[in-house]
Formats: sequence, C-alpha cells, structure tokens
Amino acid sequence: MWQIYLKELLELVRDKKTLFFIIALPLLIFPVIFGIMGAVVANAALEEQQKVLRYALINEEQAPKFSEALFYHRDFTKVAHEPENEQAIRDAIASDVLDVVIQISDSHQDKLENRQQDTWKVYFNDASQLNMVKQKVRKVFDRYKEEIRHENLQAFSLSLEQYQVLSTPVLLDIIDTADERESLGEQVGGLLPYLLIILCLTGAMYPAVDIGAGEKERGTLETLLLTPISRYAIVMGKFFTVMTTGIITALIAVFSLAFWSFLIGVMADIEVVRRILTAVGVGDLLLILLMLIPVSAIFAALLLAISIYARSFKEAQNYMGPMSMLGFFPVMVAMLPGIELNQKWALVPISNVALAIKEILKGTIDYSMLIYILVSSIIFALLSIMFCVYWFNKESVLFR
Repeated sequence: MWQIYLKELLELVRDKKTLFFIIALPLLIFPVIFGIMGAVVANAALEEQQKVLRYALINEEQAPKFSEALFYHRDFTKVAHEPENEQAIRDAIASDVLDVVIQISDSHQDKLENRQQDTWKVYFNDASQLNMVKQKVRKVFDRYKEEIRHENLQAFSLSLEQYQVLSTPVLLDIIDTADERESLGEQVGGLLPYLLIILCLTGAMYPAVDIGAGEKERGTLETLLLTPISRYAIVMGKFFTVMTTGIITALIAVFSLAFWSFLIGVMADIEVVRRILTAVGVGDLLLILLMLIPVSAIFAALLLAISIYARSFKEAQNYMGPMSMLGFFPVMVAMLPGIELNQKWALVPISNVALAIKEILKGTIDYSMLIYILVSSIIFALLSIMFCVYWFNKESVLFR
C-alpha cells in the first residue's frame, strides 16, 4: 500500500498542474479574492457617493426653502419631469429617467402655520445595499426640518431641553456585548469555511482524476493490477495520495490565511485586523486544520470512486461538476442565517465543520461539540472509504 502511495505521490509532484492546484492556488486565492472584493466594493461605494441624483419635486411651491436647498446642492440635479401619479413615478424610476422623486404634501404650508405634523413621500429604488439616496436626501431634509423645529420651539415657547423631554421621554442606551473578534467572526465566518472546504475539494479533485481515470486512459491501471499487490492495497494507496493532497491544500490554505492576515494587519497597520489576529492563536488555526482532515478524507474517497468509474480523463472531469455541487451545498446551508452549531447540526457532514470553523473564528466554540463533529465526520469518512474499496473491487466498474 505504501509503495503505491509513494509512487502516486511522486508522479503527482512531477506534475506542474498538480503543484499549482495544491500549492499556488491556496497561497494566492486569499489575497486575490479579498483584494478584488475590497476593490470592487470600494469602487462601487465611491461611485455611489459621487453620483449626482436626478430628482423631481412635486408641490415644490409648498416648501420653497427646501426646494432651493435641493436645487443648489451638489448631490442633486433637477429634471424637468413631473410625474402625474404614483404609477408614473414608479415607471420613471424603473426606466432610469429619475433617481428620486420627493412629493411634498399639497397642504404643507397650512400645516406649518397651524403647527401640525406633515408627511412627505420619497420614491426611490432601494434594492442596492450601497444605495445612498436616502442618506443624501436626509442631509438636505434634516436641515430644513431643523429650521421648522426652531420656529415651532419659539411659537410654543419651549426650550430645547423641554422639547427633547417631550419628543423622547426615555432614551435607550444600546450596549453590544460582542467583542471585536466575535463581530468580525460573524461577518467572515461564513465566507472563510466556504473557501477552506472548497479548496480541500479542488486540491483533491485533479489528483483523483489523474490516478483513477487518467491511469485507465493511459493503460497503466491494467499493468498495476498484474503486480502481486492486493486491490485493497492499491485503492488505499491511491486514497491516501488523494487525501494527502487535500490535507496539504488545507494546510497551505490555513498558513496562507495567517500569513496574509499578518501582512494586512501588521504591515498595513490596520489595528482591528491586528487585534483579531492576535486573538485567533496558533491553537485555533490547528483546530481548524484538524476539522478539515476528515473532510479531506470524505472528498478523497468520493472523488476517487467517481474517477475509477469514469472511462476517460474527460469523462471524469464531467462527473466532477455535480460532485462539486454536492460539496458546495452543505457549506452554503451552514452560511444561511439562523443556522447555529448544536447537537443536531454537529452530526451533519461538512456542514458541521463549516459551522465549527465559524464558531472558532468567533471565539465562541463549545468544545464538547467537537467530539460530535469529529465522530460523525470520521464515521462518514470510513463509510466513504468502504464504498470506494467496494467500488474498486468490481470488475464491471474497472473495465467498463
């Protein structure tokens, strides 16, 4: 078995494609992905901030001061288009004729004189998370509202303190008990397990295809079967080879995470990242790596079984697409809001590891859950290995 293992490992090391998937990809994927994401989000936010909004003001004669302030504001440009009804307003925004429509009530002046509360309507498309229409409108509107408030205070002979007591008799002091690590872990705790587990899958995928379907296509599998080595030893040697590549990919991915976090936090002098990095110690990183070992074993066994079934290298690659979806799905489930690590989810393969990594990053891991996770993951890995051995011993599979 170990002779097969060393032989397959040596052949994979000589393959430049394998070295790229195992070593280069995990090292580069974190800075590339986070760099691209940061650049795209920053660029989108800057464009949204600098965007000049096309607006229409209905009943502007009712609020001449507000109309003037909006007209001369650098974030707004008036469009000579006044929709007649609500549907026309919605159509104008949907067709990108207008960005925002502010409808002042037709009795605004009367209500101001009678010191009554008034309601305006603001129409805009708020589908984008980076949308700043609301913030820009509020900048102008809040100034106009302050002027009206000041006039009302004088009319009712109220001081600012009296007004504050009347408008807000009780204040809520919201105190967030989550520390920085827990907050950041909640934010990135869904993305990071996704990247790590998918890297384990991709790191094992190419070697599995090469030493299974690749050997079939090259005609070397028949030669290997003629040697005085049992089929069990052959398949286990191949399995450990694929599993090793998956574990190495995971190890490099964890190292890459620590390395690039160090560069970002220390070299770029980002205080928050540096504090989080010191909070997530070496023990936590080793624990994450430990969680990824049974995941790599599961992927290795299933990928090798698929590769053995395929007639050619190309056919095996076609089968890897659905297999990738099976790997993505449990991780995506763990990213859903409301899904938390408990005894039930600790028994679900792959999802349990994704949830455990998230809790480790947050610093809120219940270590008793790790026993359930490791036991369930090992059992599922053993079942996958048994299926792979059974599959390899079927003549109809090897020589189909």
